[in-house]
Amino acid sequence: MSHDLFKAAKAATAFSHSPYSKFPVGAAILADDGKVYSGANIENIAFPQGWCAETTALSHMIMGGGKKVLEIAVFAPRHPHCPPCGGCRQKLAEFADASAQIHMYAEDGSVKTAALGDLLPMNFNADLT
Repeated sequence: MSHDLFKAAKAATAFSHSPYSKFPVGAAILADDGKVYSGANIENIAFPQGWCAETTALSHMIMGGGKKVLEIAVFAPRHPHCPPCGGCRQKLAEFADASAQIHMYAEDGSVKTAALGDLLPMNFNADLT
């Protein structure tokens, strides 16, 4: 499935609105409902009011009925193996287990994969016990 996620993340970069940074990013999520949800980063001239590709993909997942992230692919043509930013790691942790696989792709299709818990080992959560 991760190859399909790569294709979806790469295709999503075509929808990136990144006129200021010239740094398009695409993301694609495999959700618990078996569907793939994709998104692109959307910048705003009133920085930092834009949002990341992972945030767009999460929004599509929630609005599409998905509840949980199983895997996510991230693709940025200008940064091989681009990881999600810290804010997106925390957003993903809201909807994914620590074992969820994060696939970071390069243009040639090569991939580096890490578990969300390895990228965000001490995420903020609602477990106050």
